[in-house]
This record gives sequence, C-alpha cells and structure tokens, in this order.
Amino acid sequence: MKEFMMIFRNEKMEGSEQPSAEQMQAVMNEWQNWIGNIAAQGNYSGTNRLHSEGKTLKPNNVSLDGPYAEVKEMVGGYLMVKANSLDEAVEMAKSCPNLMYGGSVEVRSVMTIDADATSATFLGEK
Repeated sequence: MKEFMMIFRNEKMEGSEQPSAEQMQAVMNEWQNWIGNIAAQGNYSGTNRLHSEGKTLKPNNVSLDGPYAEVKEMVGGYLMVKANSLDEAVEMAKSCPNLMYGGSVEVRSVMTIDADATSATFLGEK
C-alpha cells in the first residue's frame, strides 16, 4: 500500500459568525466518525489540525504574518491514509465532512525518502 495525504482547505472566516458549542461538537463528531471509519478499515496513518497562526517565509528574508496571508483559503489540517491507488484514496475523501461545509480536500501521493535524511547518500556526499 502507498501513503496519501488529504489536505483540508477552507475559506478564512474573518468577522463571520462563529458556530455554537453544540454546532462545533456536531462537526467534531462527524470528523471523528469519518476518520474512525478509515481507521477501522486499516487505512489510517495519522492526522493533525493546524492553527491559523503562523508565518510564511519568502525569498530575500521576507516574512508574512499568517499562512497564505494573501489568499482567501487556508489549510486547516491533513490526514495521512494508506491506499492501493490514488483513485482509492480519492474514494475515501469523497465522504469527508469538509466537503459538506464548502471546504475542499486535496489528495496527494506521498513520496517517501528511502535513505536516512542524515546519511551521506541523502546529502549527496560520496
């Protein structure tokens, strides 16, 4: 099996009405059920949410407040899954709760680094 990353994007919610605690709990339950189903099938590798705070570094020592400060969409988290193909991973993503709330899911194949990152082989040394 290969590993795939599902990247969850949503539009920034600046100044908009925040959901109630009950609404947030309902959404959290949907996510837990969806991820739990993937795990029950043996396809779960890991996940994390991302805070909206951060910095984006650009060439010439330019630092911008926040990730993707100049766009409306931001990455809110990711999920690592195991699947036999990209199409299989996309099928898993089709039931993602993020899609029910106007967000998107990008599914990408993960390229593994076979050599240890500190080894001479990885660093290109002879």
